[in-house]
Amino acid sequence: MLRLARPVIHISTSRRQLSLADGTRVLFTYPVGIGKAVTPTPLGDFYIVSRILHPGGILGTRWLGLNYDAYGIHGTNRPESIGHMVSNGCIRLHNEHVEMLFDYTPFGTPVYIRG
Repeated sequence: MLRLARPVIHISTSRRQLSLADGTRVLFTYPVGIGKAVTPTPLGDFYIVSRILHPGGILGTRWLGLNYDAYGIHGTNRPESIGHMVSNGCIRLHNEHVEMLFDYTPFGTPVYIRG
């Protein structure tokens, strides 16, 4: 795992965008898929509580679980879904993006999800 002094994930559901920052300095920004209208992505302040390599299927190549119900940030086997409201509330990334994110985000990384 690569080390950042203060890794932080910011997600904007309105822009359908995830940013990884080291403190206040943004390092990467990626497009995401978010929850459908009937199963929206939860807004709030969370943190990473689980990390899984190769969860498979719709979860793609990486899973970063949040401390809220069964929500998480993950890859996908449906890359065409990125940028759309398609999930059951999770945040989807292209597999190559979630792999990069996974390398920088240890347990406890803050995740701020805003509208």
